Amino acid sequence: MAIEYSSFETDIHFLRYKQDYINIPLWKAAFYTHVFSSVLALAAGLTQFSDVILKKYRRLHRIVGWIYAVDILIINFPAAMIMAYYANGLLPSKIAFILLDCLWFWFTLKAVIAARNKEINKHKRFMIRSFALTFSAITLRSWKIILAGVFHPDPLTLYMIDAWMGFVPNLLLAEWFIWRTNKKQAIAQS
Repeated sequence: MAIEYSSFETDIHFLRYKQDYINIPLWKAAFYTHVFSSVLALAAGLTQFSDVILKKYRRLHRIVGWIYAVDILIINFPAAMIMAYYANGLLPSKIAFILLDCLWFWFTLKAVIAARNKEINKHKRFMIRSFALTFSAITLRSWKIILAGVFHPDPLTLYMIDAWMGFVPNLLLAEWFIWRTNKKQAIAQS
């Protein structure tokens, strides 16, 4: 979709539902910033969990990690907050996207701080949470297809449900994964 948005046409995909905002320069800048820079965050995040890169190319891991962190903390957080303010789906969707954006910022910031303090396990846990939220870009669209296909809700209801389904299950899965990993480590140490 990011490639299709590079045409800067304003009547495609998601933008069809944002015609009331498309002429607001701040919203339009936030939208395109978020669309194009989120692809970078997704790509950078995917590489960060590779044991090969982490062990053999530690410097590359750090560089890509900084790209990921800067992308989220400095570029995407403000852009996504503007988009959350203008979200479809009334207050439930706005709250979902504001919460998503704040958690995304917080977990990423905590991961950076932990890495700088050489708290590697803490860094890993916060990066898992951060990337679970980054990956919501994919799950949000997947849930939309599933929910629309199975339940056929009206577009407004679909958007309100999808806003929450895009990230809450990801975060729950991340917490389960962290819990399971910690449990395995505790068993191995005893």
